[in-house]
Amino acid sequence: MKIVADSKIPFLSGEAESFGEITFMDAKDIEPPAVAGADALLVRTRTRCDENLLKNSPVKFIGSATIGFDHIDTHWCEEHGIKWTNAPGCNANSVLQYVASALAWLHQHTGFDPDGLTLGVVGVGNVGSRVAALGRKLGMEVLLCDPPREAAGDDEKFVSLEEITASADIVTFHTPLTHEGEHSTFHMIDQKLLDSFQNVQLIINTSRGEIADSAALKNWLTHHPNILSVIDVWEDEPEPDLQLMQLATIATPHIAGYSTDGKANGTAFVVNALRDHLNQQKTSKWYPKHLPEPEVPLRYIDCDELSDNEVYFNAFLQSYDISRDDFLLRHDPSEFETFRSNYPVRREWPAYLLRLRDSNSTQRAILKKLGFKVKTI
Repeated sequence: MKIVADSKIPFLSGEAESFGEITFMDAKDIEPPAVAGADALLVRTRTRCDENLLKNSPVKFIGSATIGFDHIDTHWCEEHGIKWTNAPGCNANSVLQYVASALAWLHQHTGFDPDGLTLGVVGVGNVGSRVAALGRKLGMEVLLCDPPREAAGDDEKFVSLEEITASADIVTFHTPLTHEGEHSTFHMIDQKLLDSFQNVQLIINTSRGEIADSAALKNWLTHHPNILSVIDVWEDEPEPDLQLMQLATIATPHIAGYSTDGKANGTAFVVNALRDHLNQQKTSKWYPKHLPEPEVPLRYIDCDELSDNEVYFNAFLQSYDISRDDFLLRHDPSEFETFRSNYPVRREWPAYLLRLRDSNSTQRAILKKLGFKVKTI
């Protein structure tokens, strides 16, 4: 078994060697000559897995340690007997943490208060469902829009995109990128959609840059300077549109899903899928043994005179301050890919112990439900 693996997939070294001969390389170097003798590929979104890469290769398995799979030509792979898998939901909690930090930062720096507002969630999968649950905890009315799930007869109560544009104060997108079919998401955020927003105060995109028409979004934000925007994904990555970046309230280099926990989940998913493919699955699923600890895992919050949401926002920002990633991208946009490749440790909420002074039972219950460890003092 010969494996070619993206060298930026964390926690893989030391485990993948058990499957056979493995070659680690930079994503840009995973080209046809590199895979000509490979039986399996372990990749990220930067590797386009299609006929151009795979034709005449012996590859029979592709594992992408990512939540998305629009970089894999699934039809071609299936037609040629190549098993593929992504890692659905692996970084859903990471994106949730990102959205929560964005809301907290906006509250702290602009006075934006989501309590009592209407949140429209477009795309209600692993990520969207978590963001919707967070919205309810923060006192928002939540509208769910997911045409493919609705068409499939899902029991969830969905609304149309038209109702989202008419009623939502905050709209957050968590859709896959699709180019075909009735529910194609490519450039779904176009001039027509943007012009139809009636009450929107904040728009968030953490899904794929290509779901938004950058030119239309720039035009709309230019003419609506009071509307807040959080943009993590960009057309033509790793070269973000600089004008759009300047218009965004928060701009980051496609790192919403880049928590250490999310990366570990993605790696574990593809390792276990490869085990299954080779009929080598053991009684227990593999998972990295030791994740690095947060720099400061113990946090203190004085809840006296703080609203419930202010307590939560304090916790969100103490566990992940989104402004650092915004600053780095704005300081040097040309380093977009470097920021992603060298992203620091970011642990999710269960890695933190919050010491709370003068908290109430509601605050403690919500923080625990979100995953934090809580201690009263």
